[in-house]
Amino acid sequence: MITLAKIQSSEELMKYISNMDSDNSVVQFTIPGKGKFTLVLQEEDEQTIKFEAENNPELKRMLKESQEQYEEGLGMSTKELLKSLSNKDFM
Repeated sequence: MITLAKIQSSEELMKYISNMDSDNSVVQFTIPGKGKFTLVLQEEDEQTIKFEAENNPELKRMLKESQEQYEEGLGMSTKELLKSLSNKDFM
């Protein structure tokens, strides 16, 4: 089950990212002032991602949505996300 976390600082966001692994590969969170995000850890082994997505319909749906948004130019890298945040976003 994927929970929706409310992130209050960039340090908290980095904590979530640091704790991601193959068993904890999807994090949904909100940032006040920015909106709702879904962060998916993509391992280098494409077969693993495909296998996990085929066995998890929600993950498959989120990956498809993410790819569609990326193709439409709506995605951003983690670096871009962190650069776009300021202290006022967490107040």
